Amino acid sequence: MNSFKKIALAVVAAMTMSTLVATSASAAPMSITSVKKAGSTTTLGTAATTPITLPVPSDNSVDTADTVEFVVTVDTGTVVSVVATNAFVVSAVATPTAPVTASSGAATWTQNVGTGTTATFYVYTKTTAVGSVAITNGGTTTTYYVQGTSDKINSLTLTGVDSAPAGTSVTVTIGAVDVFGNKLSGKSVSAIANGATLDTVTVTTGSGLTNFGVADVKFVAPATGPVTIVAYAASADMGTAVTGFSTPSSSVVKVIAVTDLSAQVTALTTQLAAANAAKATAEAALAAEKTALAAAKAEIDALKAKAIVDAAKAKADADLAKATYIAEFNALAKKWNAKFPKLKVTLKK
Repeated sequence: MNSFKKIALAVVAAMTMSTLVATSASAAPMSITSVKKAGSTTTLGTAATTPITLPVPSDNSVDTADTVEFVVTVDTGTVVSVVATNAFVVSAVATPTAPVTASSGAATWTQNVGTGTTATFYVYTKTTAVGSVAITNGGTTTTYYVQGTSDKINSLTLTGVDSAPAGTSVTVTIGAVDVFGNKLSGKSVSAIANGATLDTVTVTTGSGLTNFGVADVKFVAPATGPVTIVAYAASADMGTAVTGFSTPSSSVVKVIAVTDLSAQVTALTTQLAAANAAKATAEAALAAEKTALAAAKAEIDALKAKAIVDAAKAKADADLAKATYIAEFNALAKKWNAKFPKLKVTLKK
């Protein structure tokens, strides 16, 4: 009876395994069944060179017009995961009762399809750089590309030196950026200078690799300063104030100090002369110190030599005195020993 039960269990397990294998083998691959830009089907986005272009949500509301809608068909009970670069994923667009702001999205998104067969999500971007959207299910990954567009200025920038010598050419760079900090090309910006004359008063921000979103103005620094540069944009090119974003600013100011080059040269010459004088004084003091040290060394050497001579003479004198004493003693001792042989004394060596 027990053997029969074991066989039955083995048969059930084998049937279950074969069912699982069959199910896995019959799993349908993921398919992107719908890609819509601003509500309309698009065939773009499959390569980085042909991205789907989208307006950035400069009104701080992620609406249908700002997004790409993806509908992904997969097997029931599987998971769809999305990883976005330079883009963001949301599960729904904004409605009057459920706002979706520019900060609502995430770079990663996952949905367990559950009992259904499709996953729907929306992608938007806040940058004009090309972004990617990698969609994965069951070991299959499909990547789409998106790129933001922007045309309203939120603020201007002025960059350049903070001071310039009188008579030199000075370049100031004007930049135009949107509310997300994206540089904007093709924007007309005017500039005025107080204290100098600009080479041009109206410039257009560039579109090249080295000048995208910026343009230069130049002036010759006057004899005295400072020079105040003001750049400003037309109201038609400016964005509107939006809750949650920084307030648009149509102008920017930069103050550049002007330095007197001849006065700087004179001051530096004076500093150099003082430094040279200090150096000469230090060198003279060092030479005097070296001379004093040499004299002291010579004196010490002479004293050492004299001490050696004196010591040698003292030793010689002592040796002579000792030898004289021994000679005199021995002479007397010999006379004594000769006269009194029984009372002999030992001679000294």
